[in-house]
Amino acid sequence: MSNPQEPKAESAELLDHLLESLFGDFLYWFQRGLVLLDHAPDHLVPAQEQRELRAALQEALQAIAATQSLRAACSTPMAVDMDAMTPWHRLMMRVWSLSAMLRVAGVPLPEQERPDPPQA
Repeated sequence: MSNPQEPKAESAELLDHLLESLFGDFLYWFQRGLVLLDHAPDHLVPAQEQRELRAALQEALQAIAATQSLRAACSTPMAVDMDAMTPWHRLMMRVWSLSAMLRVAGVPLPEQERPDPPQA
């Protein structure tokens, strides 16, 4: 006879793994965005736009850290509302666009290693 708690534990473990992987992607790209802004010439990305994007990236990094802390402090599995993550997805796409624009313009960019994904 199977333990009824096993599926819940497996679901919680899967949720944790998926969210930590997703948070890892967000953290990587938001940190990468800050690096890209350090190399973005003003003629490609005006100074005001750079300041706004930098502020959005720093705010998102803080929000993700807070979300991870809340999840870690909770004794039961906790999902994250898609409405909360939607702005992070949009911000990540802005970083991708910035990266593509800088590469097309021939701006030399430093390489950045991706961290290893969380282990299941």
